[in-house]
Amino acid sequence: MQHGTRTTQVMQAIRRKISSHALEAGEKLPSIRAFAATMRVSPSTVVDAYDRLAAEGVIHARRGSGFFVAKVAQPLALAQTGPRLDRAIDPFWVSRQSLDASPNALKPGCGWLPADWMPHGAMRRAIRSIGRGDDALLTDYGSTRGPLDLRRLLARQFADEGLSGDPDHILLTPSGTQAIDLICRFVLRPDDTVLVDDPCYFNFQALLRAHQVKVVGVSFTADGADTDAFEQALVEHKPRLYITNSALHNPTGATISPQTAHGVLKLASAHDLIIIEDDIFAGFEPEPSPRMAALDGLDRVIRIGSYSKTLSASVRCGYIAARPDWIEALIDLQVATSFGGPSPVAAALVYATLCDGTYRKHMEDLRGRLARSRREVAARLTSIGIAPWLMPRGGFYLWCHLPHGVDSAELARTALVDDVVLAPGNVFSVSQTMTHFMRFNVSQMRSPKVFDVLERAMRAMPKEPSSDKVHGIPVM
Repeated sequence: MQHGTRTTQVMQAIRRKISSHALEAGEKLPSIRAFAATMRVSPSTVVDAYDRLAAEGVIHARRGSGFFVAKVAQPLALAQTGPRLDRAIDPFWVSRQSLDASPNALKPGCGWLPADWMPHGAMRRAIRSIGRGDDALLTDYGSTRGPLDLRRLLARQFADEGLSGDPDHILLTPSGTQAIDLICRFVLRPDDTVLVDDPCYFNFQALLRAHQVKVVGVSFTADGADTDAFEQALVEHKPRLYITNSALHNPTGATISPQTAHGVLKLASAHDLIIIEDDIFAGFEPEPSPRMAALDGLDRVIRIGSYSKTLSASVRCGYIAARPDWIEALIDLQVATSFGGPSPVAAALVYATLCDGTYRKHMEDLRGRLARSRREVAARLTSIGIAPWLMPRGGFYLWCHLPHGVDSAELARTALVDDVVLAPGNVFSVSQTMTHFMRFNVSQMRSPKVFDVLERAMRAMPKEPSSDKVHGIPVM
């Protein structure tokens, strides 16, 4: 048995004694030698365990007297306190419920893949390689643009899509979300107006709130933004910025058509609008689709992305591709706000993993696995009366209409009691007209319990008449 495992077992034993009140606050812990004999481990293992528990604040040491249970009550885990049913269901709701869920919770409403779907072997090889590298990588600040090797790799990928292949047009950031935040700092001022799709990724709204701007939603179709509604919003609100996903849109899974892409770009040019094209789901496409950044040549379109969906949400690294003068201004902003780009260790991990010979196969397998999951989950949802709005070309989301006017927020609250985290429609909607929609992550729906909870909760809810159209989105 490895030392680390023994240490963990000792720590767990002490935690159990405290939680069961076998050890009370202020009470002295067994001596190191006595507890080592009880646990059948070496005294050094108990020393290590006690030191770690002390660092966590669970216990504390008194010089010459030993270790004692801390008198300050320790925070309880979410599993102990229960779900936050009283919290308003807003753009922060799904994020907080998903991130703070108990280890046993099921999360069909979350925005990431299960851990066992990710390329652990490639990442572990990358970690070992980095550990043998220069000491400076583990201790120093990174360069202001981010490592050149990763920017070159991105530039080669962009060149294959017809986008500028110059690494100096790319700025690495600590995450995709921070890339958007940086651009907002650069472009926006309080009381400016920003357009988003309705529905759109809920964190776009949450982030824009922090910038004290007006957020206007534009009706979304299976081909992208409704260009008539888009033009009307430009004339009426004179927005400064538009944020969207062109490929595998979040939450709907739709992909922009060439006609819509050209239409949006023409309107943006006529109304001096800047566009952020969030390309985080590009790796899940079976083949490339139109990109406004490529059609526009990075004139007024800024492309952002990250590897949190395809590689690791733990190793954060994003990027911005934009025209050179904007990149220079964004570098200064990033230095001012975070003194540089992503962690050099994180960027090195991403680069090493992307260059690993198994990464391409990982993505091929992932696309195939997701295609099967989309079909299977769509069929299972349909059998209980939940209808997908469309079948996406790729990715892991299904945007679905609930049966007979079932309220998705109430359904989410009910499911949370059973430790199932859902993503109700209105967290994605500026206009709050997606009451009867729900976003499902097909990769997180392997347990039959998800469907059992959905079916049982829907049966228990009062029904209201359903309509054939909700805010321009037809029921398919």
